[in-house]
Amino acid sequence: MNTFYLVLYLVCFCLIGGGAFAVIFSNLQGIFDLPQPPPTPRHPEAPEPGEEVMYVDLSEDRARHLDGLAKLSQRESPWDEN
Repeated sequence: MNTFYLVLYLVCFCLIGGGAFAVIFSNLQGIFDLPQPPPTPRHPEAPEPGEEVMYVDLSEDRARHLDGLAKLSQRESPWDEN
């Protein structure tokens, strides 16, 4: 009787393991079979490759602004009770 249960257990174990493998394999195949998304259209005002673009460099202005904020944060507050 023990042999019967052992064989039954192994058969059920193999069925569950095979089913799990089949589900995982099917899901992975489904991921690879997804259609590619359509290409997004370019913005009408976007520059063509190689075209010169005029821009404004604001890094110096931002540095001055941040330096001013740092000075403000170092001031003593009139509400501090030291």
